[in-house]
Amino acid sequence: MSDTPSDVQEQGTEAAVETSSDAAANFAERYSDVLGKVNTALDQVDWDQMGKLGKATGIVVAVCVVQILIKGVLDTINLMPILPGLLELLGLVVVGQWSWHNLTTSDKRNAVVENLQNLRKEYLG
Repeated sequence: MSDTPSDVQEQGTEAAVETSSDAAANFAERYSDVLGKVNTALDQVDWDQMGKLGKATGIVVAVCVVQILIKGVLDTINLMPILPGLLELLGLVVVGQWSWHNLTTSDKRNAVVENLQNLRKEYLG
């Protein structure tokens, strides 16, 4: 009798093995097709242009990472109760000292204006 449960189970197991081997062969075919298409696409790429694009992308990523780090540091400073006020006071002291040393006489003010104009000419043309 071929309808016994053990015969049916063996037939099911053989079918499952055949199905899994077919699936593996099908996957291997698809994998090799995809790799062939990827290699073809990569062969058509102009790698000189990709080098420039890669550098630009790297710079953008580096700037984003630095901005995230700076934001983290500033958020940490703002969480400390006394430190933000002290930093504001320090900024006022530095601006006051710079103003006292560079803006008290007309000669010093003219020198600052001249330096700013030279910087503008140097960087903006």
